[in-house]
This record gives sequence, structure tokens and C-alpha cells, in this order.
Amino acid sequence: MQKAWFYEEYGPKEVLKLGDFPIPTPLHNQLQVQVRAAALNPIDFKRRQRPIFPSDFPVVPGCDMAGVVIGKGGGVTKFDVGDEVYGNIQDFNAGEKLKQLGTLAEFIVVEESLIATKPNNLSFEEAASLPLAVQTAIEGFKTAGFKEGQTVFIVGGAGGVGTLVVQLAKHLYGASHVVATTSTPKVEFVEKLGADRVVDYRKTRYEDVDEKYDFLYDTIGKFLYGFLYFPWNFQPRVVLCGKSLFYISTWIC
Repeated sequence: MQKAWFYEEYGPKEVLKLGDFPIPTPLHNQLQVQVRAAALNPIDFKRRQRPIFPSDFPVVPGCDMAGVVIGKGGGVTKFDVGDEVYGNIQDFNAGEKLKQLGTLAEFIVVEESLIATKPNNLSFEEAASLPLAVQTAIEGFKTAGFKEGQTVFIVGGAGGVGTLVVQLAKHLYGASHVVATTSTPKVEFVEKLGADRVVDYRKTRYEDVDEKYDFLYDTIGKFLYGFLYFPWNFQPRVVLCGKSLFYISTWIC
């Protein structure tokens, strides 16, 4: 047995308990990983509160992890025992029940297709913080059909997803102009991430932003009402990702 955090009913954080949980055996295409660091995301507490994804009880929360391979199934070809790996162990696109055993445990199993080799220049903690946030950030660009040379306005540039959106826009997707919002203490931080301009929402009203952008990426998911105050010539593609799903719209005033 191993120690793990788990819950056996939906509800507030008080339903979580620390206790014994079986150590899993890897299937043909799975790795057995000793977890060295794990991370939680909004989907974890939302899943604990209500049945937004099918799963059986008890549930160990956590999607993201970094650790060391200690065993593998016969069909695994990309990794060996002793390899340092990281990734999101849940496949939300599989159309099946999610794993009961998440990453808030000492040992987990995961399909080799869902993980990658941990970069040597990242600690286990740093690596564990990235997978689901990076996937979310990238999915937004793909969903909107973002193209090199386009401009982007990012709501929430200092958040877990927002910091990655700023960097991806500037350094991977080749945005010609990157603008991000944040609060006063974080302006310099977001500038260092690569934003060409940072809008301090405590000092600048959204209706005072008069530039036109190709893409509005809202990493908070509550910006649609604020969007109503933008000028008539602000008609970007819009992605809201503060919920479980992406919402895309071409705004017509």
C-alpha cells in the first residue's frame, strides 16, 4: 500500500482524506512512476465538487506530476526504469472514465504516450507545474486558428496559464504584437515574459484600449462582460479558458 490523498464523495475540501491506497501495476502500455512532485489545477477542485467527468470512487486528485520510472509494461518502448519523466496523466480526449488514481500519491501508472522526458534544467517541482497549463495555453491558439504575424490581447498575463500564453505568443507562435493585462505589482514581471505592452487594469479601463487585435485570449474566463465595453473596431477571435471548455466567438457589434 501507499499513502495518497483521496475522496469518496463529491463535496468541499473537507471530503479529502489522507490514507492507504493500493500501489498500481502498469498495464502493457503503461509506466509505473514514483512521484517526486505533483501539481493541482482548477479542474481538480471542480472535479471534486461535482461529476463533470465520469469516474469511480475513490478518486485521488491531481493530473500533473514529475517523477522517476520504476516499472513498465511489456509494450513500452520509449522509456526505461530510472528515467525522469513528467506530464499530465489524464487523457481528457479519450472518451472514457478518468483514472481514479491521480498524482497526489506516492506511485502512479500512466500511458507512455501521455508523458515526456523531464528536461535536465528543470527541477521536479518546476516540471510538475507545467503540463496541463501548457496544454491549455496551446489549445487556445489552436482553437482560434492563430497565425504568425497576428496580434493578441491576453487577459490575465500573470496567471498560471497567462504567463505561458504570453511566452508562447511571442516566442513560439510569432505574434507581431503581444499585449497582456495584469495588476500593478506584476507589470514588470509580465514585460520580462515578452509582452510588448502591459495594461495595468487597476489604472486603465478596458474601454480606453483603442487598438484593434486579431485574437483575444481570456485566461480567466470572466472577461466576456468586460469585452462589451471595447470599441466598435475591436473584433478579434475570442477564446475563454477559465472554464472546463474553450469558447470561441467572432464578436459582431
